[in-house]
Amino acid sequence: MIEEVKTQLQGHQALFALIEQDLSPRIAEMAAMLADAFRNKGKLIVMGNGGSAADAQHFAAEIVGRFKMERPALPAVALSTDTSILTAIGNDYGFDAVFRRQVEALAVAGDVVVGISTSGNSPNVLKALELARERGCRIIGLLGKDGGSIKDVCDLPLVVPGGDTPRIQEGHITIIHIVCDLVEKALFS
Repeated sequence: MIEEVKTQLQGHQALFALIEQDLSPRIAEMAAMLADAFRNKGKLIVMGNGGSAADAQHFAAEIVGRFKMERPALPAVALSTDTSILTAIGNDYGFDAVFRRQVEALAVAGDVVVGISTSGNSPNVLKALELARERGCRIIGLLGKDGGSIKDVCDLPLVVPGGDTPRIQEGHITIIHIVCDLVEKALFS
């Protein structure tokens, strides 16, 4: 078991070296885009399925509550949190509409809409991002593998390389933490 632990940690470290090398400028751009939206009274709307839904909720919580700095709350909503909305939309319109319908209700020009998908191919995330683009929102993808179909609809795709879902999710949550830190520093330092 100790060798397996070491192997997994080495895989994590190798992936993070690639993220540092390839995605650092995009992570900084994501933070700047979000800080700019907050300065202009925009909000963060974020979504994902499964573990990515948990990451979306985590992201919104850090923005509304706080990350490290005592500061005023910032507007953010994770679209995976309201079971009544999710089940009503899923029942009436189908699962592919659960995020799109919420974007229809909530998104306005100037908002930043983030779709999280380890495959890059989640149909419900894609449909929501397409509508957000039509509404004049800035679109960011936290994606995995090759970015999938979602990559093409994003203003800023951040594709964590590789095909191992747990490693991709580790990359996503680390990117989220870095962005939260940079946003707080940009707005409140």
